[in-house]
Amino acid sequence: MKAMNKNFSIRIWDPRPLIWWNSKRSSIDMEPPYQRQGRLWSPTDKAYLIDTILNGYDVPKIYVADYTWGSSPLNKKNLPYAIIDGKQRFEAIFDFFDGNIVLNEDFVFLNNPSLKIAGLGYKDLLKYSDVIDELHNYPLTVMQVYTNDEKTISELFLRLNRSKPLTGAEIRNAMTGHAVTLIREIAKQDFFTENVRFEIKRAQHQNVAAKLLLFEYSKGFKDTTKPSLDKFAMSFKDKHDDQLELAGRKVFDNIDVLSTIFLPKDRLLTSAGILPVYYWLVRDLETKYYSKFREFINAFERNRRTNKQLIREHPESNRIKSNLIEYDNYNRSTNNEQSHKERYRILKDCFKSYLEIGSF
Repeated sequence: MKAMNKNFSIRIWDPRPLIWWNSKRSSIDMEPPYQRQGRLWSPTDKAYLIDTILNGYDVPKIYVADYTWGSSPLNKKNLPYAIIDGKQRFEAIFDFFDGNIVLNEDFVFLNNPSLKIAGLGYKDLLKYSDVIDELHNYPLTVMQVYTNDEKTISELFLRLNRSKPLTGAEIRNAMTGHAVTLIREIAKQDFFTENVRFEIKRAQHQNVAAKLLLFEYSKGFKDTTKPSLDKFAMSFKDKHDDQLELAGRKVFDNIDVLSTIFLPKDRLLTSAGILPVYYWLVRDLETKYYSKFREFINAFERNRRTNKQLIREHPESNRIKSNLIEYDNYNRSTNNEQSHKERYRILKDCFKSYLEIGSF
C-alpha cells in the first residue's frame, strides 16, 4: 500500500520480527492525542492474538507514525514513533512478553499439536525453541506513515476505524481543533481518574468534558446528544476562540472544586449522565455550602430509593414525593436539554429546602 502527497505518505515497513518491535516499545508513543483509550481487550482476547501469531495466521496491519526523519510539532513526546492504529494489538503483544497474560486453555500449537503448552506464559515457552522462534520471528506487518499534519493523521485514524464500534467520544477525540484540544485536557484532570466511579475506558470522561465545555461556552444547558457535541467540536476546527478558552478555564476551576467535594471513586458518581447537572449546581454554589453538597446528594439518592420502593409496595401512600418521580422521569433521557434544566431545577429546590430545614 502506498499513498503520497507532499505532506503525507504510507508504505510498508521493511519486515521486522516481533521481537524487534518488543525491544522498541519504549520508543513508541502509545497515547498520542487522537488515540482511543487503551486496555480495552480482555485477557482472553489478547491471548487469542498470541494464538494467531504462534500458528502463523494473519494479523491486521498496524499503522505507526515515523518521526525518525526529523523534528515535528506532532511529536509531543519526542519519541521516534507513535501508534496510529493497532494499539490494542501492540498492548496484547507487550503484555504477553511481560508475563501479564498466558495462552488460553484451548490453545493448540498447529506445528506440533502434541505439545501441551496451553495456559503457559512467555517465560514458560522459552524452553520450547520451535514455539518461541515462531513468536520472536513473526513478521508483523506495520505501515510506516510520514506526515507533519495532525488533520491527516486524525483523518487516517477515523478512516481505519470507520467500521469499528467507536463511541461518539472516541470519534470526537480523533478530530482536530481548539475545542477538541480543550476537551482532551479537561478529561486528563485527576477528578476523572480519582473521583468518578463510572467506566472511562471508552472515553466516557471525554464525553462529560465536552458537555461541561459546551455548557460553559453557552452559559447554560444545551442538548448534549452526539450530533450536538460533534457540531460544537467541529465549529472550532479551524479557529482559536478566546471565549472558548475562557470557558475551558472555568471548567478547570470548577472541576477542582468537584474533586474536593466528592470522595475517591465516589459511589455517588457511578453515572456519567448526572455529572453535568452536579457540575452546574456546584458552579453556582457559594463556597460556604460546598461541605453540605455531597451530604445533600447522598440524602437525595437515599430518598429516591425510598420513593421508588413506596411506589412499588404502597402506590397509594401519601408519602410518595411527586418531585422525585418527576426527577426519575427526566433522568431517563440524560442528554436532552430539557432534562438537564429540569433535573437542575429539582435538585436546586431540594438543596435549598435541605439547607433551610434539613429535609425536602
